[in-house]
Order: sequence, then C-alpha cells, then structure tokens
Amino acid sequence: MLFIAALGTACELAAELSHVDEMEALRNYFWEALQAGLGSRVVLNGHPENRLPNTLNVSFMGQLGGALLARIPALAASTGSACHSGHSTVTPVLAAMGVEEAVGLGAIRFSLGGSTTRDEIDTVVARLIALILDSSGRL
Repeated sequence: MLFIAALGTACELAAELSHVDEMEALRNYFWEALQAGLGSRVVLNGHPENRLPNTLNVSFMGQLGGALLARIPALAASTGSACHSGHSTVTPVLAAMGVEEAVGLGAIRFSLGGSTTRDEIDTVVARLIALILDSSGRL
C-alpha cells in the first residue's frame, strides 16, 4: 500500500511540472527582450540551453548588479554576490565557471515563478533598459 501512495504522490508532483515548458518559454522571452534592447550590453551566464527553466542569470556590462537592483526596489532578484567593505565580489559559482570579474560584477539572477506574466517581464525589461541606457548617457 505504501508504494501505491508513493506512486500517487509522484504523479501529483509530475502533474505540477506541466508548466515547465511555459516557464522556459517565458524565461527565453525575457532573455530575448533583454538582448533586443541592450545588445552587447547584456551577457548570458551559463549554458544557452541546459539550464533551469525558471532562472535567468545575466550580466549587464559596465554595471554593478547590486546597484541596478537598488534602483528597482520593487524587483525581487539577486546578485548572489557578497558585499564587503563597499566592494562587490563575483559569486563563487560564476568564478568557477570562468566568468571574468568585469562581467560577473554586473550579474543578476532572475527567478520566474508560476504566476510570472509577460507583462511583468516587459515592465522589468523596460526599466532595466532605461536605467542602463541612462547611465551610459544614451537614453
């Protein structure tokens, strides 16, 4: 009986994964929108295909990820870096991946949830583009 209950639980969990393809498509939409708006000012951290369907880790060239996030307080995202005595550091994971410090300092990890919408992504992308282009004097 225990094994039947476990199988039932496994089936329930598998059913919850049915939104994985939708989330992956939304994550890809997010990345493509950032690329379209920022071009070479944004870099993908990690494998282009073999990555979590709900996570996008990118670096904004010439920016500090923490400083960007501080300018969008309503956005829940993470740089994953530790700040010590006013100095930002590249995360150990990005460093192990061989990401250069100049790139890694601009890293932000975005995690999408089951309720994330395209409209929310469009809002975040527009805000990021405005901040980055404004800070480079090209708005």
